Amino acid sequence: MVLVRKSRFHKIIIAQSVILAYPFLAAVFNAKTSELLSHHQVEIMQKFPKEGWVEQDPKEILSSVHECVEKTCEKLQQLNIDITNIKAIGVSNQRETTVVWDKTTGEPLYNAIVWLDLRTQATVERLLKKIPGKNKSFFKFRTGLPLSTYFSAVKLRWLLDNVEEIKQAVGDGRAMFGTIDSWLIWSLTGGKNGGVHCTDVTNTFAKKPPNLSFQCLGDQSAALVGQMCFQDGQAKNTYGTGCFLLCNTGQKSVFSEHGLLTTIAYKLGRDKPVCYALEGSVAIAGAVVRWLRDNLGILKTSQEVEKLAAEVGTSYGCYFVPAFSGLYAPYWEPSARGIICGLTQFTNKNHIAFAALEAVCFQTRELLDAINKDCGVPLNQLQVDGGMTNNKVLMQLQSDILCIPVVKPSMPETTALGAAMAAGAAEGVGIWSLNPGDLTAVTCERFEPQINPEESEFRFARWKKAVMKSMDWVTSDISSNGDTSIFCSLPLGLYIMSSMIILIGAKYISG
Repeated sequence: MVLVRKSRFHKIIIAQSVILAYPFLAAVFNAKTSELLSHHQVEIMQKFPKEGWVEQDPKEILSSVHECVEKTCEKLQQLNIDITNIKAIGVSNQRETTVVWDKTTGEPLYNAIVWLDLRTQATVERLLKKIPGKNKSFFKFRTGLPLSTYFSAVKLRWLLDNVEEIKQAVGDGRAMFGTIDSWLIWSLTGGKNGGVHCTDVTNTFAKKPPNLSFQCLGDQSAALVGQMCFQDGQAKNTYGTGCFLLCNTGQKSVFSEHGLLTTIAYKLGRDKPVCYALEGSVAIAGAVVRWLRDNLGILKTSQEVEKLAAEVGTSYGCYFVPAFSGLYAPYWEPSARGIICGLTQFTNKNHIAFAALEAVCFQTRELLDAINKDCGVPLNQLQVDGGMTNNKVLMQLQSDILCIPVVKPSMPETTALGAAMAAGAAEGVGIWSLNPGDLTAVTCERFEPQINPEESEFRFARWKKAVMKSMDWVTSDISSNGDTSIFCSLPLGLYIMSSMIILIGAKYISG
């Protein structure tokens, strides 16, 4: 959530970004300098009720919003900033995570199903059997997306089929569906007493109501704005729970031939043009470090992975494919599972820590290679952001594996910054100009490649070999979960073909 405000001393924007499995973040920015003035964050619990299932409590998320707003306002008062000058609200949210709630009580009807949840794999497999050639990209030119458990519609189908309270609420006309932005906006604008049910084109094809002065962006679009990637060919990579590389393609929707998504980058106003992006999505990035800490116990804190990796400076031939939720871009292979290979008696926890960081970099290399092929013009540097970019070993590894410089802003919370910028530039607010000439240059740290390209290519080839070994580990028992409907994983809207009704939605590609 972003609170936009003016004071007589300077213009201030407060941005809060909902990042599931990471803290809920509140941040205060100076609209003239983009300087991070203050922030507050609250940890949100992630639940794993069954293998492959990932959930969050929507009420806990909402509670964290209230707590962060309260604490941020207290800190603003300590800075002698009058909170009555708050002028607008904006939201940045983790996309694809699905919530259904009761509009008469304001209560969630089930936990939020998180974007990397795998419970709907059987639905995707069944649908693929109905598509000629089992082509995962069958709907790509309509939606920009492949069939995958990643997107929201299959999650909604599962809820309709398996949660009696939701089936009943739908029958009674009480059920509301949305991604996290919709849940927060509805709750914060009145909830059951007239709350606004809406979203943004970066989450789904929908229009914001004209009577609200706010801006809403999906987290990766917000990071693209925060990195000031407003020109064709500019790209950023965000390192969070997963890893997301977006490349601005301007007002043209480019359809990937190399496993990327075609998505809406942003639309910053009713009369502003839609800008598109190519997106590469990786399910497991920062999550692999938490796995080393929480599941294997080889780390006491997430920050310790940098020290362990630095002590050896190599994986010693150990390669880690963290396909805990299958593989996303460019493979879109839900049957893959995580493997660690190349182990010897010499391998220790330091080598595994190094291999885990290297895996994040190899996955990014695959995304970058795909974007370079689709765009035809190779990127000459990569702009990065997100919590993992504080790890200098990781950033140097990334530059080495990409063979190009990696550029990190001094303030890594560019998702919150992007939401703040968009809110400040919203119609009726107008305190933050997004014109390229008016944007303040951000101080950056630059990492240059330190190994020769031949070594980089050798290590990347070994990684690719490990990826091939991770595939086809599991298949789902389609008849075991009662999931008998034919639905694809493309969120909200309807497309009818023969006797199949296929739910399409949260990303709509015009034209």
